[in-house]
Amino acid sequence: LVSFPSGGVAVIIGASGGIGSAIMTQIASSDRFDEVIGLSRTSVPRVDLLSEGTIGAAAENLSDRSAPVRLVVDATGVLSEGGLQPEKSLKQIDAGQMAKVLAVNTIGPALLMKHFLPLLPKDGKSLFATLSARVGSIGDNHLGGWYSYRASKAALNQLVRTASIELRRRKPSAVCIALHPGTVDTKLSGSFVRTGLDVQSPAVAAMKLVSTLDTLSASQSGGFFSVDGTELPW
Repeated sequence: LVSFPSGGVAVIIGASGGIGSAIMTQIASSDRFDEVIGLSRTSVPRVDLLSEGTIGAAAENLSDRSAPVRLVVDATGVLSEGGLQPEKSLKQIDAGQMAKVLAVNTIGPALLMKHFLPLLPKDGKSLFATLSARVGSIGDNHLGGWYSYRASKAALNQLVRTASIELRRRKPSAVCIALHPGTVDTKLSGSFVRTGLDVQSPAVAAMKLVSTLDTLSASQSGGFFSVDGTELPW
């Protein structure tokens, strides 16, 4: 992570998950930051995407640090949970389940940007990254299905793009991007992995993601990138 000024604080939200914990380990091993903080529903302070109060309190806690927050990675998301499953057809759309997917995958990250983007310093590279998904690309949608998940990630990409424009006016060196991590062997995607896909371990995906973060500059803020740094279609 040599593109970041040395020192500062890195924050991983969703650090208790498979890919979040791997990203935290990878960032910590770089020794680039004075402090690497993992936040989740079980951390202290806790962050629950369904509770803006917890998000605001966690951001306020970080604002008291003497070192600036240089890197924020949002590794949260939901695809299936309990009775919640991705839809294969229109007839399977359920308003309550769709609202839950949007609450976690879209509104939650929007609230993270609301409270964490103001923490980024005005000078030197800083970066906010949220994990999106290639299936959120409208231009790349050739298979259909997964209505709620696709819509939630497409909306997230628009929020990232919009936030980046506002961020550029105030902090021109800061970067705000959406990242597709690829297919990762985690609880989120495990039961939906198709044969023939390039499935990565969380450690390998984290290594690639962190490497890509190091290559991105302010001129690429607002973009949607794959794990290898390739820009993806909206």
